[in-house]
Amino acid sequence: MAILKNINFNKLKQGLSKTKDKLFTGITEAISTKAVFDEDILDELEEILITSDIGMDTAMKIIHNTRAELYYLNDRSKEAIISTLKNEMKTVLLNAIQNTDNSDSTDISTNKPYVILVVGVNGAGKTTTIGKLAYNYKKAGYSVLIGSADTFRAAANEQLDIWAKRADVEIVQKETGADPSSVVYETLNIAKSENTDIVLIDTAGRLHTKSNLMKELEKIKTVMGKVVPHAPNEVYLVVDGNSGQNVLVQAREFSKVTELTGLIVTKLDGTAKGGVVFQISAQQKIPIKYIGVGEKIEDLQDFDASKFIEALFD
Repeated sequence: MAILKNINFNKLKQGLSKTKDKLFTGITEAISTKAVFDEDILDELEEILITSDIGMDTAMKIIHNTRAELYYLNDRSKEAIISTLKNEMKTVLLNAIQNTDNSDSTDISTNKPYVILVVGVNGAGKTTTIGKLAYNYKKAGYSVLIGSADTFRAAANEQLDIWAKRADVEIVQKETGADPSSVVYETLNIAKSENTDIVLIDTAGRLHTKSNLMKELEKIKTVMGKVVPHAPNEVYLVVDGNSGQNVLVQAREFSKVTELTGLIVTKLDGTAKGGVVFQISAQQKIPIKYIGVGEKIEDLQDFDASKFIEALFD
């Protein structure tokens, strides 16, 4: 049984409106103000891509390929230029996920409990993301259990409990200061005894520069493997779309400790830096699984490269 996708195109367009205003509006204005297509237009387009947090290397690659494609086209109209640029940007996203399983064909029934470990730094939106993931899975017909292993911060337990209630799923918690691994151990044993489909494990908002917290993450993974040999099935890194270049640093550092199977980019509705999605896709060999485009519980959407591009250029 596969995980059903949650994609609302109108909500996606609305959530990406700030990025669209900066990126697409800038592109159309740059092209419209020129009477003739020339290198100056391409230079200006490259600058727009870079300032939209797409990144210098990725922007240069997109413009290089756009230039090559346009060389063979007789049509140099605004529509043709935008269409070519759009296709090259889509290629960046599609190339990053072409050999990955973006959760649409995951077989939960043969991997029960299907264990998802969620990591990320403080402030990235990890706690709310777990609640939204739980809601999506519950809505798709799965039984879900949350393990609140962020025992370093009292507010984390309280926040996650609120989101668990909103999603109508069970949660395992212990007192502040308890051993996070003990929460994981108890959660997985309960999941096994109750034949739970999906387990979501929260972790402390680890700063990737804090070696002791990273060691705790390794311990959690070891405990998981002892209770459920195939765990974790997924390790998702939650990153804030507002963070720009720092997202890449976080992905690199967390990859040193654990194999990341997916990224979740949050808060894209509150930033004009949505172009960071292209930079992540081009530089990290980790698929973007979900994106956050709003504060409501249903606003965590499956990432679809084609629809993401359409939302920006629609």
